[in-house]
Amino acid sequence: MHLYNAWLPPPVAEKCKDEARTFGLVVRSVRDSWLPDSPDSVYSTLKWISIIDLYLEARSEILLEDVKALIEIGFDIFLRSHDKLFVQVRWGNILIRLLKKYKKSLTLKVPWRPLYSTLLKTHLARNPGAEGWSLREQHFKIFISLVQCCRAFFPSGSAAEIWSEFEPFLDNPWHGSSFEGLGLISLFLPTNSENQAYISNYIQTCLDLWVLNPHSEFWEVKWADLIGRCIRNCSSVDWEGFLPEIFTHYMNMFEVPVENENGVYPFPLEAPNNNMFLYLSVVPVAAKVVAKSIVYLLKPGGSAQEFFGKLATRLEQFYHPSNDGHWTDVLEAFLYYLVITFKKRLEKEQQNLLKGKNSQISLGKSEQVAFIKVVLRFIVRAQYNEDKSFSEVAAASISILSYIEPSLMIPSMISRFHLALETLTTTHQVPTAMTAVAFTARALFFCSLADSSSTADIMEESSCRAYGDFLALSLSNALLGIDANDPSKTSASIQLIVSMFSNLSVLDDDGSLANALPSINFSKWLDEFLQRLFSIFLFLEPSNTLNEGAHQSLSSSGTFLLSDKYYFPMLVVLLGRLSKHLHKQALEKISKFLRTNILPGSAAEIGLLCCAAVHSNPEAAAVYVIDPILTSIVSSLQGTPVSGFGGGTYDVSYSAKSMLPPALEIATEYHLHILALAIRYGGSFLLQYREQLKEITRSAFDAPSWKVNLAGDTLLCLLLRSLVHYYPIDQYRCFSCHPVAGAMEEWVSRKDYRDEYFLSGPNWHIPSDNEVLFANELLDLHLNSPLDVLLNICQSKSHGDRGLEREHLKVLLLRISSSLEGVQSCLPDFRSSLTDGPGNEYLQSQFIVGETGATVGSPELREKAARIVHISYEYLLKERPDDSMLLRLVTHIMDFIGNYGSMEYERSNNLRDWDLDASIIEPPVNFIIHSCFEGKKRPQWVLANKVHMHNTWRSSQSSYHLFHVNDKILPSKYFETLMDDLLNLSLHNFKIVRVVAVEALQKMFKRFPSLVVKCIPALTKCLLDPNTPEHKVLGACTVLKTRGVLRQLTLDSKAFSTFLLGVLGSSHHESLKAQEAIRELFDEYNIQYDGASKNPYNAVEDASDVVDIQGLVSTVSCMSFRLNSLHWRYSLMANWVLLLLLISSRSLIFRTKFHFETIGCFLKSLRNQVPQTRILAISALNVLLTEFPNVPSVEKTLTAGSVKSPLEDALGQVFLEDGFFVHALNYLSDDHDIPDMELVDSTGNYGMISSDADKLIRCFCFDRIPSWPRTPSWIFMTGGDSFCASFAYFIERLVQECGEPVVLSLRSSLEEFSFAEERAKQCVAAEALAGILHSDISEVQDSWKSWILSLVEKIILEPVVDSTPDWTACIRYAVTGKGRHGTEAPDLRHKVLECLMNPLPQIVKTSTITKRYYFLAAALAEMYPSKMQSTEVELHDALLKELLECMDYSSSQVREAIGVTLSVLCSNMALFISCRTGKSHHMQHSKSNYSIGDNDWCHYLIKRASELALHIQSAGQPSIFANDDTQEETRWMETLFHFVISSFKSGRSPFLFNIIVGVLHPIISLQGTPNEDLSCLANEAFELLIWHTMPQACLKEAVVILLSSSNNSNWRTRLSTLSYLRHFMYRHIFLLSVQDKQQIWMQIEMLLKDSQVEVREHAATVLADLMNSGDEDLAGNFRHRAYEEAFSLYTKRKLRNLAFDVSSASLHGSVLALVALVLSVPYDMPSWLPDTVTLLARFVVEPSPIKSTVTKAIADFRRTHSDTWIMQKGSFTKEQLEILDETSSSFSYFA
Repeated sequence: MHLYNAWLPPPVAEKCKDEARTFGLVVRSVRDSWLPDSPDSVYSTLKWISIIDLYLEARSEILLEDVKALIEIGFDIFLRSHDKLFVQVRWGNILIRLLKKYKKSLTLKVPWRPLYSTLLKTHLARNPGAEGWSLREQHFKIFISLVQCCRAFFPSGSAAEIWSEFEPFLDNPWHGSSFEGLGLISLFLPTNSENQAYISNYIQTCLDLWVLNPHSEFWEVKWADLIGRCIRNCSSVDWEGFLPEIFTHYMNMFEVPVENENGVYPFPLEAPNNNMFLYLSVVPVAAKVVAKSIVYLLKPGGSAQEFFGKLATRLEQFYHPSNDGHWTDVLEAFLYYLVITFKKRLEKEQQNLLKGKNSQISLGKSEQVAFIKVVLRFIVRAQYNEDKSFSEVAAASISILSYIEPSLMIPSMISRFHLALETLTTTHQVPTAMTAVAFTARALFFCSLADSSSTADIMEESSCRAYGDFLALSLSNALLGIDANDPSKTSASIQLIVSMFSNLSVLDDDGSLANALPSINFSKWLDEFLQRLFSIFLFLEPSNTLNEGAHQSLSSSGTFLLSDKYYFPMLVVLLGRLSKHLHKQALEKISKFLRTNILPGSAAEIGLLCCAAVHSNPEAAAVYVIDPILTSIVSSLQGTPVSGFGGGTYDVSYSAKSMLPPALEIATEYHLHILALAIRYGGSFLLQYREQLKEITRSAFDAPSWKVNLAGDTLLCLLLRSLVHYYPIDQYRCFSCHPVAGAMEEWVSRKDYRDEYFLSGPNWHIPSDNEVLFANELLDLHLNSPLDVLLNICQSKSHGDRGLEREHLKVLLLRISSSLEGVQSCLPDFRSSLTDGPGNEYLQSQFIVGETGATVGSPELREKAARIVHISYEYLLKERPDDSMLLRLVTHIMDFIGNYGSMEYERSNNLRDWDLDASIIEPPVNFIIHSCFEGKKRPQWVLANKVHMHNTWRSSQSSYHLFHVNDKILPSKYFETLMDDLLNLSLHNFKIVRVVAVEALQKMFKRFPSLVVKCIPALTKCLLDPNTPEHKVLGACTVLKTRGVLRQLTLDSKAFSTFLLGVLGSSHHESLKAQEAIRELFDEYNIQYDGASKNPYNAVEDASDVVDIQGLVSTVSCMSFRLNSLHWRYSLMANWVLLLLLISSRSLIFRTKFHFETIGCFLKSLRNQVPQTRILAISALNVLLTEFPNVPSVEKTLTAGSVKSPLEDALGQVFLEDGFFVHALNYLSDDHDIPDMELVDSTGNYGMISSDADKLIRCFCFDRIPSWPRTPSWIFMTGGDSFCASFAYFIERLVQECGEPVVLSLRSSLEEFSFAEERAKQCVAAEALAGILHSDISEVQDSWKSWILSLVEKIILEPVVDSTPDWTACIRYAVTGKGRHGTEAPDLRHKVLECLMNPLPQIVKTSTITKRYYFLAAALAEMYPSKMQSTEVELHDALLKELLECMDYSSSQVREAIGVTLSVLCSNMALFISCRTGKSHHMQHSKSNYSIGDNDWCHYLIKRASELALHIQSAGQPSIFANDDTQEETRWMETLFHFVISSFKSGRSPFLFNIIVGVLHPIISLQGTPNEDLSCLANEAFELLIWHTMPQACLKEAVVILLSSSNNSNWRTRLSTLSYLRHFMYRHIFLLSVQDKQQIWMQIEMLLKDSQVEVREHAATVLADLMNSGDEDLAGNFRHRAYEEAFSLYTKRKLRNLAFDVSSASLHGSVLALVALVLSVPYDMPSWLPDTVTLLARFVVEPSPIKSTVTKAIADFRRTHSDTWIMQKGSFTKEQLEILDETSSSFSYFA
C-alpha cells in the first residue's frame, strides 16, 4: 500500500483495502461496455475514464492482472477509434499513465504499425476530421507520449522494420520528406533490449546523417535525442570512437557566442510547417538531451570525461552573471539535467549493487569526483546569478552533490557564503547564499553529527567541527536576515530556519546540539527571533479596507509574510521542536505581545503564530493565548447594541443606524480573526470553551458591525472545521531519531515500505462524540435556526423597516454560508433516487474512499437548506432585484449546498500550490552515511501534510463520479431546483452576480453532464429573441462557452443543433458587447470543437431525439448563401458551420445532389465582395474537393462523351458563367494588395485579418493541402511572399475534377492577368497557372502545346521585375514532386525544364536573364536528386556547362542568379552520385571529383579561384581594375562567392565542402581588396563560413591552407586568418588531431611577434580564447613558455644589458603573451596568476604600444575580478599589490 494511503485517518485507511476489488469491477464494466463490432460503443466506455483516473490519482492498491486487462482493452479501443480523436485523447491519457506506473511489472508486446497507421489517418492524411485545433494539438501530444511509452514494449524486429520503412525518406536531406522521416524514426525507433542489437549497427549511419543539416534546430535535436536514447540504453556499444563527432554536435548546439557574434546562426534551416506543428512542439529540450547523454557516456577508463571537461571549459564563462544572453536558459537547463541525471544514474547503480548486479560501466569514486569537479565550476559561476530560477538550480545542485561528495561541495559553498556576506556591491547574493545553505543543511548536519566511523572515508574530524561552526553562523545570520525592509532576505532566512530545524529532533540548551550548533544559545536566539518577527508586525502598513459584502480572506494582509509558503511551517516547526521550558518562554513572549498590541494589518500573520502555538501544545497555549483573547472579545462586546440577528435577545433600542465605535470595531474584529486562526487545529481541547465560543460567535453576529459579522463568519467556519474535520496533530514533533546521528530526525521515504514507517505515521484528530455533539449544536444555532427565520421573513415579510430587513438578511445568509463552508462534505449529500437493477449493486457504494471528517447533520438538513434558499432567492428577485450583495451571498450558499465536495477539491488544489520544494529533501543515495533508499526522503511533517492534502482530495472525489457511470442514479429534485436558480442568476444584470453563478454552474455541469442539455434551449433562446436584454446575452454566452457545455455538444444531437441555430440566428442584437460576446463564443467553440465523434444523427430510442441532418444542413446553407439580409460575419460563421457539417456527415451527404450544390455555392463565393468569405471559400473548396479521389485522365477519357459527373455538372454551372474567372481572379487579387497587412504568408497560407472584429477568421483557415514548398526558401527570388499555395492547389484540384472546361475558361483570364500592370493580378495568374501545370491531366498536356508553352515563354521574356518572385514560385510549384512525400515527378516537369533551357534571344534585358536563371534554380531546388532520370541528369550537365561559361557575366544581378543556380545544380549532382554509388550520405568521400562529361568542374573551380585570388590580391591598386581582363576575373570571383553564400544559406554545403575548402584561401584573402563589391561578398561568405563544421576528411587540407594563409605577405590576410582560426578551433576542437592543434598553436604564437601591431593584438585575443579550449597540455606549455620568456626579457631589461637587443615587435609579443594569460581567466585566481599579472604590470614603464597594452590589460583584470577581490587579493603578496596599485593609479601633475 502506498504511504499516502497507509497514513490516512484510520477510519479511511481501513476502507481503502477494498479498492482493489472495486477496481476489478470497473475493469469488468469497461469490458462489458466495449463492443468491437459496434464502433459507437466506444462512447459508453468514456464514462469509466474518470473512474480509472481516480484510482490512479488515489494511488490505490490494484491487481496487476486487472491493469494488464485494462491496457489491452484500452489499446483495442484506441486503435479502432482513429476517426474519433476525442475518444483517443481520453483513452490515450489513461494508457500513458498505466504504462508509466506499471512499466517495470508488465510483460506486453505492442506492435508499432497500428500506431503508425493511426498517425497517418489522424495527422498525416489530407482529409482528417473537422476537430478544432485545440483537440488536434492535444491529441498529437497524447499520441506522441503514448508511442514513447510503448517503445519499451515493441517486439524484436521492430527496429529493423521501422528503419527500413523510414530510412528512404532521408535520401534528400534538404527535402521536406527527410524531416518527416527523421521525426518518425526518432518517434518510433525502439532501443529496448529486444532491438538493441540492430540499433548498434547503425550508429555510424545516424552520425553521418546528423551532419547534413547542421543549422536546423529540428534536425539537430531529433538526432541528438535518438543518439541519446541509444547511449542510455545500448550499453553494449563502444562509444569511444564516436565521441569526437558527438561532442562536436553538442558544442554547436549550445549556440554560445564566439568572438563578437550573438551565437545564433543568421540563416537557420526550418523544418516544413507540418513537421514543425507535429514534432517541434514535442521536441525535447536540447540541453536535457545533451546532459543525459553526457552522464551516460561516462565510464571507468573512458575518454568521455575528458571531452566533457573540454566542453565545460568552453561553456563555463557563460554561466557568469555578466555573460547572460539567449543561451542562459539553455545553460540553466543543462546544469539541472546534468545533476539530476547523474543522481539518478548513481541511484540505479547503487540499487543494482545491493541486488548483486554489478556492472563494468558503473562509476567509481574517481569518476564521480572528476564529474563533480567539472559541474562545480558551473555551480560556482551560476550560484549568484540575479535570475532567481538559475540561482535555485545552482542551490539544488549543491544540495544533491553534497550527499555524493561533501568534501568538494560543502567547502565551496561555505567559501561562497562568506564572500556573499562580505560583498558590498552585490547585495542580492546574501539571500541566494542563505538559500544554498537551506538546501544543504541536512548534508551539513550529517557531516557534523554523524558517527566518525560512518564518515571517516569522506570527511576529516576537523572539517566536521568547522561545519558545526558554520551552521551556527548561518543560523545567527538568519536572525539578521529577518528584516521588514528586505522581503527577499527575510524569505531566505525563513526558508533556512525551516530547513535547519526540520533536521533536528529537539531544540534545547542541554548540550545535545553541541556538535551541530556549538555556539548557539537557543534561549537568547528565540528571544531575538520573536523580537524581530514582532517588529515586522509592528512596522508594516495595514491592508486596504475591504468592500462591503466581500468575504475577508485570511490571507489579506499588509505584510509579505503570507505570500511566503515557508512562514507557517517555520512557526509550527520551531514551536513544535522547542523543549518544554523554551516553549513556555516563547508562549510568554507571544502572550505579552498579544496583550499589548492591536495590529489589524497583521491579523492573519499573528493569528498563524497563535495557531502554531496552540497546535504545538494546546494545554499550555490555553493559558497564554486562548484565554486572553476570549477575555478581550467578551469585554469588548459587553454593553454594545444587540441586533438579535445572531440568535441573541433583540435590543429594542437597536436600529439600522446602530453601530460600534470605530476603535472598538477594529479591536473586536482583530481579536476575532486571531481567535479563529488560533483554534483552527484545537480539536477536543476546545470543548472546555464550548459555552464561551458559542456566546462569542452569537455575539459577533449580533454586533451592529458588518466587519465584526464577517470576523464571526470566519470564527464559526474554522471552529466547525476544527471540531469535525480529520487533520494530523503533533506531526511537527520528532517521533524518530536518526540511527547514525541521534540529534537529527530520521526522514521518511514514501517509496520505502518498512513497517516501522507505517506504524509511526501521524496522529490524527478523530472527532469524539462530544465534538460532534458540539458541532451539531452550532449547526442548529447557525444553520437550522437561521433557515427558519429566513423562511419566516420571506413568507411573512415581518420587517417593516426595509433597511433593518436588509441587515437581518445579510447576517442570516452569512451564518448559513459560514456553517456550510465549515462542515463542507461532513454534512451528508442530497438523497438521490436509485433504481435497482442487475449488475449495479456495487455502484451504490463509493469507488474510492475518502472522508473529510465525522458526519454531522443529515441529508434532510441539506435539503431543507436548498428548499428555503430557493424561496429566499425568489423573494430577493421580487423584492430586492438590485441588491447585488444579498444575491451574491445567496449564490455562494447555493454553490455550497449543491456542489457537494467542491470545497475540498478547491482546497486540495490550493494546498498543492503551496507544496514545498527541494530544500528539505534528502536524495535516495546518501554517500555521507552510506544509505540507499527507493525514493527521496522528506521530514515526517511534510509527508503528513501531503497525506492530509491527499485525504482532502479523496473526500472530494469519493462520491463525485457515481452519477457519470450509472444512469439509474438521478440527481435530487432540490439539486435541479438550485441549478435552475443558478442558471437564472447567470443571466442577471449585475456582472459580479453572473460571474459567481457561472462558476457554481460549471461545477454542477461537471458533476451532472446530463443536465447540460436541459439548459441549452433556455440559453439559446436568449440569443434568438431580439428583445433579450444585453446582460442576458452576455450571461448566456458565458455559460455556453464553458468547457462542460461545449463538450456535451459533441454527445447530444439536439443540443448540437439547438446551439448552432441559436448562435447563427443571433445577428439581430444591436449591442456591441452582445455581438462581441457572440463572436467570442463562436470563436471558442471553433477552437474547442471536439468533432462529431459520436454520430449524433443516428436513430436513438426516443424518436424525439432524432435530428434531421439534411434539414439542419439545409437551414445552415440558407444562412450561408441564400439570405442576403444576413450580416457578413454571420454568413461567414454559417459557412464555417456548413463546412463542419459536411465533413462530419460524410456517410450521409457525400456525393448527394445537395453536396455538389454546396461545393458550387462555395465556388460562387470566390466572387463575394467580402475578403474573409473568399478566404474561407478557398479553404472549404480544398477540403471538399479532397474528399473526391483524383481519377486518372485515362479513366475519364473512357467514360467521356456521354454524361458528366454530378460534381462536374454542379461546378460547371458556376465557372462556365460569363466572366466568372475574370471576376473571381480580380477579387482575389485584392486580397494580395491590402495596405499595411499581408493576407498571405511565406508558407502559402492566407494570413490573418488584423482588426479585432475579424480575428475569428484565424480559426477558419486550416490547411488541407500538401506541404509546400518541399525544400527551404533561402533567397527571396525563389520564394514569393505573396504566392498562395492554397489557391494554386484549389485550381489544381478543380482542373483534375472538371478537366478541359476549366482550362479553357481560365485561358483568357490568364492571358490578361499575366501581363497586367498590377503585381497582385500577376500573382493570382501565377497561382492559377501553377495549379494547371501541376494537375497532370491529359488535357493540360494538349493545352501545353497549343497555348501554355507560348504563355510561359512570354512570361520569361516579360521585363517586369516586381513579379519575378511570384512567377518563380509558380515554376517551383509546377515542378514540385507529387505524392505524399513529393518524390514523384509531375508529368509536365520535363517540358517546363526544356522551356526554361531554351536559349534566350540575342538581345534581351538583364532582368530577363536573371529571371530565367532564378526560374531554373527554383525548378532544380524542388527536384529529388536520388530519383532523377537520365534526361534530368543530361539537363544538369548542359546547364552546368552554360553556367561555368557565364560566370564572368557583366551584370551583377545575373552573376548572383548564376551563383545561386550553380549551388543548387552542383549539390543535386553531388547527392545524385552519392546515392547512385551507394556511398554514405556524409561526404566522407567529398574529395572525389564529380565529373560531368569531360569537364572536371570541381578542380576547375578550385584551381581557377586560387589563381584569380592571387592575381587580384597582387594587383594591389584600385587603378588596376580598369583592365578588362582583371574585371572579368573579379566578376568570376564574385559569382564564385555567390555560389558559396548560396550553398551555406540553402543548407546544401555538406555536399559541397570539397569545393568550399578548396576556395578557403580566396574567401579569407579577398576581404580587404580595393573592389568594394568583391570585398563585401568575401566578407559575407566568411561570416557564414565561421558557423560551419567541416567534415573530418577535409580538416587536414583546411589546416594546411590556414597555416599557409597565416604566413601570407598581406597583413590583412593574416588578420582574417586569425579571426577564422578562432572559430575553426572552437568548431573542431574535438575533431582536430593533436599534431594539427600544435601547429595552429605555434603559428598563432609566432603571430604574437608579427610586424603589424593589429595582428599581434588579435593573436593575443585568440590565444586567450584558446586557453579555454580544454587542451590543458597545450595551454600549460604556452603558459610556461610565455612566462619564462617575459621574465627573461624583464630581467635583462632591468639590468640594462647592453649586449641584449630585442625588437619592439618581439618585446610587445612577449607582453601580449602575458596579456593572453591574464585575460584567459577573467573571474578566477589560479595559483600562477598573481605572478603573471605582477610581471605584466612591471612592463608599464616600456614605451607605447607596450605601455597602453599593459594599462588596458590591468584595468580589465581589475574590472573582472572586482566582485571577488576581497577574497582573491589574499593570493597576492604585499609587494605585488603595491605594484598593481602603482600600475592602476593615474599620474597627477601635483605631487
